Amino acid sequence: METLLGTTWPVTVGVTFILMGWCAYMTGKAIAGTWRSPWQVVVYCTLLGLMDRFLIYALFEGALLSLTGYIIDTAILIAFGLISFRATQARKMADQYPWIYERSGLFGWRTKSGTAPQ
Repeated sequence: METLLGTTWPVTVGVTFILMGWCAYMTGKAIAGTWRSPWQVVVYCTLLGLMDRFLIYALFEGALLSLTGYIIDTAILIAFGLISFRATQARKMADQYPWIYERSGLFGWRTKSGTAPQ
């Protein structure tokens, strides 16, 4: 597992899931809050993945150039970012257009009954 991640699993949990995961969550929330496209979450989380590898290398003597570690960490960060993006987008649609839409779960919205879709 250590050769696959480029570091130990406690470091991966601490840095990738907690620290950088929070950054990815906030990135997705900010991008959805400004009505931008979800592909920007992927771009910014890819950059967060580079920062994640550097922090693991600089603070915990992990492998800086671990390709599999970078891919796994970045995939985790992209997932956090896109989940945050979708949840924020669903909340904003229901809050900003309450006469048309209502929440439908954590990640969705639907047209209110009695309103015709435009």
